[in-house]
Amino acid sequence: MEYIFRSEYLKHRTGNHPECAERLYSFRHLADSDIPAGESFLKLVHTSDYIDKVRRHCKEEIPLDNDTLTSTQSFEAACAAVGAGILAADTGGFALIRPPGHHAYSNRASGFCLFNNIAIAARYLTDQGKKVMILDIDGHLGDGTSHFFYNDPNVLFCSLHQYPAFPGNGWVDEIGSGPARGFTINLPMPPGSADDIFWRGIEFIEPIAKSFNPDVVAVSAGFDAHQNDPLLQLNLSLSSFYHCGIWLHENFNRVFAVLEGGYNLNKLPLAIEQFHHGFNKLAEPHAEPATASDTSLVTVFEKNLQQLYNNVKEYWPV
Repeated sequence: MEYIFRSEYLKHRTGNHPECAERLYSFRHLADSDIPAGESFLKLVHTSDYIDKVRRHCKEEIPLDNDTLTSTQSFEAACAAVGAGILAADTGGFALIRPPGHHAYSNRASGFCLFNNIAIAARYLTDQGKKVMILDIDGHLGDGTSHFFYNDPNVLFCSLHQYPAFPGNGWVDEIGSGPARGFTINLPMPPGSADDIFWRGIEFIEPIAKSFNPDVVAVSAGFDAHQNDPLLQLNLSLSSFYHCGIWLHENFNRVFAVLEGGYNLNKLPLAIEQFHHGFNKLAEPHAEPATASDTSLVTVFEKNLQQLYNNVKEYWPV
């Protein structure tokens, strides 16, 4: 898994905002990757009116909502992020991009996200007849991504996220609809959840993923579940991201990743390296001691899993 990077990402200027250019400063020494033109893929999931709106707002530096800022070069940066996602899908790379994408809908921005990079890449693959599993490890639910594929049985969407937290949904009864009922797997983790709860969630997902048997696994690789992230109250160690990379490498034949959240400027580059090194079976560069959840939180999570089990047991071998 090779890094995919473009200097355009640093030109999406957001000032003193959690989703800032400094998030990727540790990787600015990387050479620009040769990516396809992202703009040509936007209509795979976004409406023409919304694409035009984003272009106009960026030109005039008008926010798309209270959380999602723009600057004069944000449209180009967002299109480059989409192109990197497409290249990652083709090559098994790790797209180190911004702005992130998993909160964006077909016709609106949300949660710092302009275009939904992972959804575009996944639709690009399903249009080739591929079955895609999306694993969203960002500490926030990828609500935009979930919405795109909620009734599509060619996509298995699995998310481990803090609940309650932004965007507010992602409960165990949201399992997909129509022919894709059972194909959305939400694992809501209570605030304070640590490594043990995260891995219990991965343990729950594994037999479902194996039964689905994806051609490609697309990872929404957010790192704001780390214990020092300022926007959430989860307590994962850096080592969980390393072992998540190993787990993906050992269990699936074709995997790619697209960066989502992670807002501790010191810890984010370490978390990225942990995941990257784990997937590539390299030595762990930034180990941290494993974290443990309070027993009360484990009890809450197990109750959540039991409800989820009851909701999806008829569809999967859980």
